[in-house]
Amino acid sequence: MAAVEFSELEDGIAGITLNRPELLNAIDGNLLDGLDAVLDELSSWKYRVAVLTGAGRGFSAGADLTGTGKPWVEPASAQFKTMYDGQIRLADQLTRLYELPIPVVAAVNGVAVGGGLAYALHCDIRIASETARFGSVFIKAGFSSMDMGTSYLLPKIVGAGAAREMMLTGRIIDAAEAYRIGLVHEVVPADTLADSALEMARTIAANNAFGVWQTKTGLNAALDAPSLRHAKEIENRTQVLTGFTNNPHEAAMAHREKRAAKWDPL
Repeated sequence: MAAVEFSELEDGIAGITLNRPELLNAIDGNLLDGLDAVLDELSSWKYRVAVLTGAGRGFSAGADLTGTGKPWVEPASAQFKTMYDGQIRLADQLTRLYELPIPVVAAVNGVAVGGGLAYALHCDIRIASETARFGSVFIKAGFSSMDMGTSYLLPKIVGAGAAREMMLTGRIIDAAEAYRIGLVHEVVPADTLADSALEMARTIAANNAFGVWQTKTGLNAALDAPSLRHAKEIENRTQVLTGFTNNPHEAAMAHREKRAAKWDPL
C-alpha cells in the first residue's frame, strides 16, 4: 500500500491522500518519499489546483514515533547529524509544498498536530471537518514549538497572540476554535468535507491559470515584503505582466457576451 496516494479528481484538479491510516498518517520515510514524488508531479503544470487530505480518521499525527516506519534519512556517523538531516528533509519538503506554482487546499479530516499541523499551514486554504483537531505539540514531546515553519506561518495566519498561546501550551484545539481564530476557512460535516474541498478547488480553477499562479507567488512574496511600497512594486509588475496575456480582453468579452471565459493556457 502506497504511503501517499495520488489521483486526478477532475480535469486539472489533483488529489493527494496521506495514506498510513493505522498510524493516523504519521510521517515516516515512505510518506516523505511518496510526497516528494507527488510534488514533482504537481510542479509539471499538468494541474491547476490540488487537494491534500488524510486517509482514515486523521490528517496527520506528525512524526512517526513508533520506530516501526522507514527512517526519514540514512543514518549518519553521528546521531545529531542524522537528526539534523531528517529535520532538513521534512522542512525542505514543506517549503516545496508552500512554493508550488498551484494552490493547495487542505481538507483536514481529523487530527493535524506537529508535522501534520505544518502540512496544513503550508497549504493555501484549509477546510476542516467537525472532527478535526489542531496542535503545535512539539513542546509536549520535550522539544520546543519552533519547528517546521510553524513559528513563521502560524502567527501570520492566526496572529501573534493566538500563535503564542498554541505554541507555548501545546494545547490541541477543535475545529470550532480553529475557525474562530482564523486557522481554517470553513468547518463542515465530515461526510461533506471532500465535496467542500473539491468545490473550493473548482472555484479556483475557474479563474485564469496565469492569474492564479501570479497571485499565489505574489502573495508569498508580498507577505515577506518589508513595507507597503515594496508590496505595491510586486503588484505593479504582476499586473503589467498579466495585461500582456489575452485574459483581460477575454474576461471583458465573456462578460459582454454572457458566457464562460476561455482563458489562455499556461
